[in-house]
Amino acid sequence: MLCADFVEVDWRDKSGRSRRTVANLEDISSSGACLQIDIAVPLQTKVRISHAKGEFLGKVRYCVFREIGYFLGVEFEAGYCWTQRAYRPQHLLDPRRLSRARRQDDPGGEPSAAAG
Repeated sequence: MLCADFVEVDWRDKSGRSRRTVANLEDISSSGACLQIDIAVPLQTKVRISHAKGEFLGKVRYCVFREIGYFLGVEFEAGYCWTQRAYRPQHLLDPRRLSRARRQDDPGGEPSAAAG
């Protein structure tokens, strides 16, 4: 699910120092999330993602820089599974619904007049 919400991310750096930053939650699924932050976090680092209703624990599976910051892919640890009932980000969009709506709007696949 594509989303947008601010969350806090905590981890320990290589020297063991506690680190914390605010991240933009870019997308989320039952098994993980993508976060945008300002600094790189090494692969396999354990992170705690805190949100309005609780937290998720996980490990960094990827960290890539793209024009506006670092994007972290976090795989949730066993026992942590996202559901809309447990936590609904401020903005949430299911891309499958968007593609279905586009197909229903124009079943022939042609761009609609409203699209430009």
